[in-house]
Amino acid sequence: MTASHSSPTFIRDELAVDRTVLANERTVLAYLRTSITFVAGGFSLLHFFTEPGLFMLGWLLVGTAVFFFGVGLWRYTLMRASLRCRQAELLR
Repeated sequence: MTASHSSPTFIRDELAVDRTVLANERTVLAYLRTSITFVAGGFSLLHFFTEPGLFMLGWLLVGTAVFFFGVGLWRYTLMRASLRCRQAELLR
């Protein structure tokens, strides 16, 4: 038995998926914001300090930023694919 497209259950489920899509987008933006902060901190250390320890910390922060952004994009694409499958199920 399937719910009609105008039933309260269908609308509630569709809105839940929409909220999850928006949450997924907010999460990837948080990863991006964190990465930008790490890059800014890393380049600040590289620019203003010449001590070897701080120089290495600067490059570590930049590398960590790239890693975090990659993880964020990976998680975003996995969740987006999962949500598209869920939306397809709702429309059946």
